[in-house]
Amino acid sequence: MIAGEGNVLSGPVTDLKGVGAKVAERLQKLGIEQIQDLLFHLPLRYQDRTRLLPLGSLKPQQEALIEGTVRLSQVKFGRRRSLLCYIDDGTGSLVLRFFHFSKTQQQQLTEGVRVRCFGEIRNGPSSLEMVHPEYQIIPADTIVPVEADLTPIYPTTEGLHQLSFRKLIKQALACLNDAALLPELLPRQARCHAVAETSLVEALRFVHEPAPDVNVQLLLDRRHPAQRRLAYEELLAQHLTLRKVRMQMQQHRAPSLASNGEQRRALLSALPFSLTGAQDRVFQAILGDISSAVPMQRLVQGDVGSGKTIVAALAVVEAVSAGYQAVVMAPTELLAEQHFKTFSTWLNPLGIQVGWCVGKQKASERKAVLADLVDGTIQVAIGTHALFQDEVIFDQLGLVVIDEQHRFGVHQRLALRDKGRKKDMFPHQLVMTATPIPRTLAMTAYADLNVSVIDELPPGRTPVTTVVIPETRRNDIIERVHLACQEKRQVYWVCTLVEESEHLQCQAAEDAANELQAALPDLRVALIHGRMKSAEKEQVMHQFKVGNVELLVATTVIEVGVDVPNASLMVIENAERLGLAQLHQLRGRVGRGKIESHCVLMYHPPLSENGQSRLTCLRETSDGFVIAQRDLELRGPGELLGTRQTGLPQFRVANLMDDQDLIEVMAEAADQLLAVAPENSEALVARWFGHKVDFGHV
Repeated sequence: MIAGEGNVLSGPVTDLKGVGAKVAERLQKLGIEQIQDLLFHLPLRYQDRTRLLPLGSLKPQQEALIEGTVRLSQVKFGRRRSLLCYIDDGTGSLVLRFFHFSKTQQQQLTEGVRVRCFGEIRNGPSSLEMVHPEYQIIPADTIVPVEADLTPIYPTTEGLHQLSFRKLIKQALACLNDAALLPELLPRQARCHAVAETSLVEALRFVHEPAPDVNVQLLLDRRHPAQRRLAYEELLAQHLTLRKVRMQMQQHRAPSLASNGEQRRALLSALPFSLTGAQDRVFQAILGDISSAVPMQRLVQGDVGSGKTIVAALAVVEAVSAGYQAVVMAPTELLAEQHFKTFSTWLNPLGIQVGWCVGKQKASERKAVLADLVDGTIQVAIGTHALFQDEVIFDQLGLVVIDEQHRFGVHQRLALRDKGRKKDMFPHQLVMTATPIPRTLAMTAYADLNVSVIDELPPGRTPVTTVVIPETRRNDIIERVHLACQEKRQVYWVCTLVEESEHLQCQAAEDAANELQAALPDLRVALIHGRMKSAEKEQVMHQFKVGNVELLVATTVIEVGVDVPNASLMVIENAERLGLAQLHQLRGRVGRGKIESHCVLMYHPPLSENGQSRLTCLRETSDGFVIAQRDLELRGPGELLGTRQTGLPQFRVANLMDDQDLIEVMAEAADQLLAVAPENSEALVARWFGHKVDFGHV
């Protein structure tokens, strides 16, 4: 059990000194209601005020405790009035800059005064600076000791200062003198990693009040055993919540989509290709799921061009053959349109009615689609977010397919699933992504889903050679494009802009198309971008596909789904501005035939270190999983998945990148805990996540 009745720790924070109604209200915004919640409100980072650094050793972006003598103090009038204090300590000098200052401060910080400051070092116009540092005046001929311990910095909210927080946490820690008040919830069997051997009370004490002799770097890097002990418990609590979601879903019922397989066999025999071993293996797993009366929750990962769409189409045919409707949702209208055409081509000959539902439809068209969905005339609906809208009602929805899952939040995919809910019957759900998710991330963020991987490319796909070239060699690249087209090959020229404005992106693509047409007058150049009408885009893509256009200039709208086997060269402008996953997706548009293919990543020098790492990674590998792992290292899980996508709370101490070894043992730890002490499961989740997330509805 967690802190029980009569336990000080389960008392309200108002029992603490200095916490009135106003402070309690502010603490509540951070999810802190009981005294115990304070113990689990962990430091975000630490400041090292235990040593004074010489001014001559300082570097930008570093936080430092420094001391020096003011040599000059002046008020400067520019765009903003500021007080500048020039200090030195015999090893170097520094400027203290204050934009908001009082007359008293100005009188305090005068020539000859010794001052001790803490703050971030920045590059100023003429030398290194500290802007608005914390400071204290040091009286002449006195020695003021530095802090003995590292200073924890806590996540906070308006009106609650770090100092107040530290005082409150000190009071909460005093309650830990009786260790029995905070019981261990990890039975011996659930400690599947050496870090779990540290006691919880010890670990909490240590992270709030690190010992003076601590290995500072270890703590700053969040690798100290005490931090890892807490990360272990937090990851276990999170794993248990997702496992609970999964178990709750398995309590629901779903229609059994079992058919005689006639339509499925007809589709397979009509295809101009055979399924790869990986496609067949994944489809058999889906078939097993959807023939059961428990809702399928399966994530299918497959690299660009691995053939996920046909696997989804076979599942859709199975649902329709069993007498149910299916829905396929894509993140963009362009991709939804492409799916609509592909599915219509495959399914119409089988007598299956495919309909389409997007935001831009005319009112009359939309009305007709809605009516056909309600009465079951449309058996397969393809569309975008428009499918979420209240007026979209299905007759009998049996299967939901979501493409490019990472573009949708958990709540969105569940909203669509709820469309098919009839009493306690739910449709099956198939989620697909071409953005491979590193295994450890999948184990934490998608622990509520079964994961399948299509890890084999269809035969005939040629590897793409990638080169990284600066913008200064633009003319050489244009010459290379010319040569490729003279050899009867086709070329993509992709324009990217850092600005989100679609208008600016289209303008850049138009300018590039005009420039390339002028430079290569003998080539047929066409342009495609997001602001063109569907019919125009379709016409341009058709002309490119049949070979009437040699050079296609495009914005990133061609990122997904376009298949032109004769296109063997892609040039991506400003490649350093795109993420690894998006560059990998774009590159997947070439190398779709038997011709040797190339991708040119053109960048605008100078390249940042991060930009260089990304482009080097793409040059060295075409394995989507290696790229995804590198993306995770460069951008971190928050940006890769977004809390919005995962529907998970932010971790307080665990880190999905650094704690991969802990994630690996979580399934085993959860099995052991549930076998030996199942009653501790709820308490563990409450301890770490409390009321922050309603996992029952995720």
